[in-house]
Amino acid sequence: MAESWDDLIAGLKQGSVRSLARMITAVENRASGWMEAMKRVHSDGRKAGVIGVTGPPGSGKSSLTDKITWELVQAGRSVGIIAVDPSSPYSGGALLGDRVRMRDVSILPGVFVRSMATRGALGGLTWAAHDVVKIMAAFGKDVILIETVGVGQDEIEVVKTADLVMLVCVPGQGDAIQAIKAGVMEIADLFVVNKADLDGADRVVADVEAMLDLCSNSVRARPPVLKTAACTGGGVPELVAAVQSMLELRSEDRSRRKVRAKEELVRLLSTEIARLVHEKWNQDGSMASAVEDILSSRKDPYSITQEMLAPVAAYLK
Repeated sequence: MAESWDDLIAGLKQGSVRSLARMITAVENRASGWMEAMKRVHSDGRKAGVIGVTGPPGSGKSSLTDKITWELVQAGRSVGIIAVDPSSPYSGGALLGDRVRMRDVSILPGVFVRSMATRGALGGLTWAAHDVVKIMAAFGKDVILIETVGVGQDEIEVVKTADLVMLVCVPGQGDAIQAIKAGVMEIADLFVVNKADLDGADRVVADVEAMLDLCSNSVRARPPVLKTAACTGGGVPELVAAVQSMLELRSEDRSRRKVRAKEELVRLLSTEIARLVHEKWNQDGSMASAVEDILSSRKDPYSITQEMLAPVAAYLK
């Protein structure tokens, strides 16, 4: 690293956008000392309203995120945007399509846009996005929008990070069928039918509402269904007003925060244990030896896994 963590954190607290960008990069790359740095960021205690924007590709998530940001900035809010793009199969980096579409809003005062690659993570969200949310909050962002990659019905990882999940639907993409499926439809706190100026928008609203009628219960409040036209800004002020009201209620929801804290702890433990074990096996040659055993049919991968994890299991007993 060209700069120390002390310098980056000091710059972060002083409002340096350069320090913000460099610290995100260092944490995303898991540079040496990143966890100690995140402990200091976490202890800062600053919070931000986190909104997840998800939905199928082509539903206008980027355009809608753009218009929501304009509305929030006009209301005097400082906004951070995490745009999760698919990874390049060659470099592993983000394709940056979302940043291209958000180039106008990215120059607004108080707005910071960060494109991030999925890097093979499933569920529509990169692993480091959870940490980037905390960094942006420590920087002083009031609202953080996370636009997921848009991979389909299994895109549910965002619910573990966002205070509120917005599912964007659109006419003409089979949403009448999508509305009765499980998966991402079940995690939405708010449904947005975008491109509402197109034919079929009312049909999508009716399908979503019918699905909600079937799934409604006394435990969970029925999510609202709103219509927007991101290209013209139609319905966006009403959407932002609804989102802000919901965020205020969520800030008092201790049970939701408890679930998210548990998920974060499990995620950190899983990734760090896997990283430490993987590093040791590569350093002492165990991994290379195991691969050769599998290729020569001397051992099967299940037996090798049990053997390699035996010391870990014994330590935890």
